[in-house]
Amino acid sequence: MGELRVVPAWRHGQERLYVRHPDGRNIAWYDREAGRVNVLSEERRDDVLETLSPFLTGPVTIGPPPVPTPAELARLSLHPDDDLAPNRPGEALLIALDRDPGPAHRLRPDPRSRALTAEQAVGDALDHLDGSGWHVVHSVPLPGGDRIHHLLIGPGGLFCVHTLYARKQKVLVADPMVTLGRRDSQPLLRRLRADADRASYALTAEVHPVLALTEPADVTLVAPPREVRVLRDRDLLGLSRLGGVLKPADAEALHAMARDRNTWSRA
Repeated sequence: MGELRVVPAWRHGQERLYVRHPDGRNIAWYDREAGRVNVLSEERRDDVLETLSPFLTGPVTIGPPPVPTPAELARLSLHPDDDLAPNRPGEALLIALDRDPGPAHRLRPDPRSRALTAEQAVGDALDHLDGSGWHVVHSVPLPGGDRIHHLLIGPGGLFCVHTLYARKQKVLVADPMVTLGRRDSQPLLRRLRADADRASYALTAEVHPVLALTEPADVTLVAPPREVRVLRDRDLLGLSRLGGVLKPADAEALHAMARDRNTWSRA
C-alpha cells in the first residue's frame, strides 16, 4: 500500500487528489467538491482508501467513476512526465532562471525576468477562463527549442497566445513588424503565425494567433494584421465571449491532445 502516492491537481478550477501507482498511472481520484472517491480498480480499493485517509473530509461516496469520455481515457493513461497540464505560466523561463540565474549585479534587468513577468500576467488572466468551458496549456514545447507561450482551447476555438512585455512603452504594429518603444522592429507576427500553423498541424484543427501585450502605454496598428489578434492583457477575458466553434466534448478532446507532450513532437 505504501507504494501509492497522492498527487494534487486542478481541474475546472477545483482541486482533485489523484492516487498514482509508482509507474505513474492514476488508479483513483478524490473529488472533494462532489465528496466522491472514484476507484478504477476494485482490487486496490482498500489501499486507495488507506492512502487517502489523511485527506478525506466528511462522508464520501466510493465507487467506479462515471463512464469516461475518450478525452478522459487519454488523460488517465498519460504518464506524468508527458503531461503539460501542470505547467505554470512561464514554466520554461522559471526552469531556465533556476538553472542559470545570471550575475547577482546587473547593469540592466535580465530580459528573461521581464519576459517571465509578461507570461505570468497573461497566464493568470487566461487561467481565469478555466471552469467556463475553456482550457489553457502553458509553455508548450516545440521541436527545435521553440515554444508556444499559452494555448487556449474553448467554445470559441483554439488560440496560440504569444506575450510581449510592453510596460509603459508605445507599441507600433505594422504587419509583420512589431516595434517596442525605441527598439528595432522585429517580424514578431510572422513568427506567431508560424507557431499557430505548427499547432494547427499537431492538433489537426485551426489555431488562431494572438499577440498579448502587457501594460503598454499605447498601441498603434498601421493596418489590421492578417489573421492575428493584438490584445492588451486586460482585454484577454473578452475571448471568453467567443463561442459557437467547439462543442464541450471537442474542446475536451483537443485539450487531451494538447496536454500530451508527444503530440508536439510532430509540430
